[in-house]
Amino acid sequence: MTAPPPGPAEASAVRFRDAWSRLLREGHGAAVSPGILGPLVSRTAELLGRAHGAEPFRPEPAEQAGALLVDAHFTDPAVLARAVALLEEWPVADGRGPELVGAFAAGWSGALRDRTLREQEAMRRAVDLARRGAEKALYASEARFRAVFETAAIGIGIGDLEGNILAVNRALTEMFGARAEDMRHLSVDKLVHPEDAPGVWEAYRELVRGRREHFQCDKPYYRHDGEVIWTHLTVSLIRDEEGEPRYQVAMLEDVTDQHRLQERLRYQATHDPLTGLPNRTAFFERLERLFAAPDPGARFGLCSVDLDGFKNINDSLGHETGDQLLGAVADRLQTTLAPLGHLVARLGGDEFIVLVEGCRGRQEGIAVAQTVLGALAPPFLIGDQQLVVRASVGVVEQPVSSTTPGAAMRSADLTLYRAKKEGRGRWTLFDPRRNAVAVSQYAMSVRIPMALDRGEFFIEYQPLCALSDGSTVAAEALVRWRHPELGVLGPDEFITTAEESGLIIPLGRWVLLQACEQAARWVARFGRAAPRINVNLAVRQARNAGLLADIDRILRASGLDPGQLQLEITESAMLGPHDPALQALRTLVDMGVSLTVDDFGTGWSNLAYLRDLPVSGLKIAGSFVSELHAAGEDDALGWRIIGGMVSLAHTLGLTVTAEGVETAADAERLREMGCDWAQGWHYGRPVRPGEITRRIAKETGDAG
Repeated sequence: MTAPPPGPAEASAVRFRDAWSRLLREGHGAAVSPGILGPLVSRTAELLGRAHGAEPFRPEPAEQAGALLVDAHFTDPAVLARAVALLEEWPVADGRGPELVGAFAAGWSGALRDRTLREQEAMRRAVDLARRGAEKALYASEARFRAVFETAAIGIGIGDLEGNILAVNRALTEMFGARAEDMRHLSVDKLVHPEDAPGVWEAYRELVRGRREHFQCDKPYYRHDGEVIWTHLTVSLIRDEEGEPRYQVAMLEDVTDQHRLQERLRYQATHDPLTGLPNRTAFFERLERLFAAPDPGARFGLCSVDLDGFKNINDSLGHETGDQLLGAVADRLQTTLAPLGHLVARLGGDEFIVLVEGCRGRQEGIAVAQTVLGALAPPFLIGDQQLVVRASVGVVEQPVSSTTPGAAMRSADLTLYRAKKEGRGRWTLFDPRRNAVAVSQYAMSVRIPMALDRGEFFIEYQPLCALSDGSTVAAEALVRWRHPELGVLGPDEFITTAEESGLIIPLGRWVLLQACEQAARWVARFGRAAPRINVNLAVRQARNAGLLADIDRILRASGLDPGQLQLEITESAMLGPHDPALQALRTLVDMGVSLTVDDFGTGWSNLAYLRDLPVSGLKIAGSFVSELHAAGEDDALGWRIIGGMVSLAHTLGLTVTAEGVETAADAERLREMGCDWAQGWHYGRPVRPGEITRRIAKETGDAG
């Protein structure tokens, strides 16, 4: 049988091994015997193949391969350059290419560094022997030093304490591309480079004054032809027999290739591959530097930019078009803002940010935001389509000393959220007061799960009474929060936060369980005279996929008959006839649970919804009733409107409850209109369940 052809991955691996073998054999391995070169090629290729395909990625095999080359005297930087290029051509599925290249280069440079340090140590010992040896061995010591000096693979220079270069070896002249006599006329202080690390020259001055014996650093130099080389520099002090400083010896290892590789990897780590802009890492590094040592009175600005409706573009036109659009947006922002000295970065997705250093006040921050919106206003030509992009911008402008990087970013995020919430396609300026409210709401949302665990929530019940005889027919469960710092909070103070954060799901589940258990206890004691239990249902709960399972489990656990439970949905959150959650509500009704519309009269819902939704009642909003009462008892039109609501509801077969009933006169007028039930302070305020129990016992003559 004929063997099946190799797959793409196997073919790629074979091509790599062939190219790798040629790389090590073509000239660079001439000094290595064939008996060593063959196993070296096989072993290093095997290690690189293992690093290339291992799951998860492990850098050690690639590092070992680099080290083996150095051990076999493959120290020419050209070998590293060709090896890196070959590795970059080897396809990698999961984007581990830079890591593979970096690990190989790290192993190669680390082994070369160790070898260099061994040579340096050997030379240091040779120099020490030359200094300490007896006069009869001086010639031999100098001969050994001269041999090491002239043949060393690293550059060596000797100078006096005034910085005059006295001697250089061949490796150093080749490194600088200059003749020995040219270098001997140089002074060390002429070798300054703009990218010298801080403290290098201070360390040098301490050495020539005899205050330190040596120092090491990575330092750039200008070659004779103007090119820049990077070196690992070690400078040592040579003392005479009396211990007085006499000379300095500099040993330089050329690490230009390693430096360029590190710079390339650094660029990849700090720049967004899609847009070429600085990424989140680079942005926060720049922001941290700004805050590390601010000038007195320094100010800064942040413009957090988010594209409006970008998800729709991705979903409708595809991610390739979306990526092209992001690139075009980045180019336009960079072209517009970079000449002004502002940093533009991409934080991820369709979110960008602009850093304004040395901001001159709020107006400059606002001007930058307006510039952003203006730059994005013209359509973008992507392929053969013109795409219009709008953006929301959150603007923060503050003194550097007044905040921290983390707080500034949170302020920018909250301000951007406000810009989107208030209409999109606009900029919004940071407002400390509104930011404090948002932070407070966030802190409250973070504490809600803990409050549930600690039993900080409790329920009060407000009676709903029949207008015909005043008897208690139902009780509405109203949740309260006994906050350890803020005292008892009503639902108006935390329910909105719970809904926006999604915590209304676990909180609503807890309220429903507590209310059903209490209702079951009333049924166990009072039987048919027990009140039904009303529980508010947020629209987010209604759309929760687990709603039916939650209610079924709670009814079973509490033993409450479904007919004793009535769920209230506010008119402003009423579900349309095509809402997917509507089927769940119909299933609840089929189970025996009843639904009612809460706060009717405050929204703008289509009255036809009352016909389409599976509701059995509606509650006229208390604010509607109280406003009519405040307008005067003779507000005939207002009362006729209420009468119309009652008539409409009865026509649809719905039970009508009036909320906010505070006087006997209001109760009587509503009764005459045919309203069924009433709820309000006239009949009772929200109270603990024991008060409701005593109320029912009194009505039924049950002494308990």
